[in-house]
Amino acid sequence: CATVARRTCKLPLPRLAATCTGAHCRQIRWRNYGCRGAHRPALGLLAASQLRCKAASAGMDGGQQPRDSCRFLLDVLRSDANATPELLTFTTAVAAAGRVISAKLARAGIDGHYGMAKNVESSCSDRDPQKMLDVIANDVMKESLSASGVVCVMASEEDEEPVNVPGASPEGLVAVLDPLDGSRNIEVSIPTGTIFGAYRSSGAHARFAAAADVLQPGTHLLAAGYILYSSACILVISFGSGVHGFTLDPDSKEFVLTNPSMKLPPRGQVYSLNDARYNDWPAGLQRYINDVRSGSGESAKQYSSRYVCSLVADFHRTLVYGGWAGNPREHLRLVYEANPLAFLAEQAGGKGSNGISRILDIQPARLHQRVPLFLGSRLDIEELESYGNVQQLGSKKYDV
Repeated sequence: CATVARRTCKLPLPRLAATCTGAHCRQIRWRNYGCRGAHRPALGLLAASQLRCKAASAGMDGGQQPRDSCRFLLDVLRSDANATPELLTFTTAVAAAGRVISAKLARAGIDGHYGMAKNVESSCSDRDPQKMLDVIANDVMKESLSASGVVCVMASEEDEEPVNVPGASPEGLVAVLDPLDGSRNIEVSIPTGTIFGAYRSSGAHARFAAAADVLQPGTHLLAAGYILYSSACILVISFGSGVHGFTLDPDSKEFVLTNPSMKLPPRGQVYSLNDARYNDWPAGLQRYINDVRSGSGESAKQYSSRYVCSLVADFHRTLVYGGWAGNPREHLRLVYEANPLAFLAEQAGGKGSNGISRILDIQPARLHQRVPLFLGSRLDIEELESYGNVQQLGSKKYDV
């Protein structure tokens, strides 16, 4: 940390209290010393993960209960069966960027960051119009991943082509990103999120190789997750052996384990999609919705509809309570959204489907390829698929 800091900040570094015996030592942050260097977002988490305070096992000052030193992000993930130094560093970079994005979203109205991005031109018809915060979140996430030293290729929903990281090893990780999912709703403070995934690179370091590295089926994912920006900032991640959720402590700036070993209930009682499109849905999807609304489905319970129109928010609720979330249109992106969230759904005991087959088995054909997507409880997704004809295919678009 000190080496990185000296390269990026001109201010002298303080001497950390290495012999501290108080439980507060994990809350030491570079911000306490007035640093404004570029390293600041990452060092808070890195320094805290490296500090080892005697009070963690001996108990807190003042006779309080012992602090659980195994609740912090890296402490938890180090014990994961699939954890590697590369994946831990990747997670550190994502978490550091997520903290910065969360803060920028909270100040967006104050700092004048609402509205469409200026001077952004694109010839790519598969991309949505960019808002200022799309660009900001994309820059923050890519800068953090580039500085991690373990990522060699980055592909973002906000960019037309993948980017090779200068100076990175060609055997590094391939990062795929939706930097700010749900940004259409940002002006009304509806929850938004970041979706991310990591693959292994092929080892070839050229433009055509970078594109090929990104176009891998979801079964090749090494890690995937999302960060939810809402009343709390929550990071949910899997290395392929279970799903854990961490909440950002606004005081210590640490991601703390709050949802260990997350599991999707086998069945829920909520579906999440835009009911206003009912008349345009195919017959199979209409019949399914009619049945679960009326309590005529397999569970014999009447389902409710909950729809935020922010995929991370809808999926997070589904992950916690069960049911399913999705879109029957070819609207959500396979590489940046569908694959990472389907990976999480399966790791939590659920399913990810395009209405016919498993999302993770689909071989991407292009970077911004879109697919129908249904994510959620295993029995709910299987019941939905059994109706057949649930994909709303075609070129119809909605201007809202």
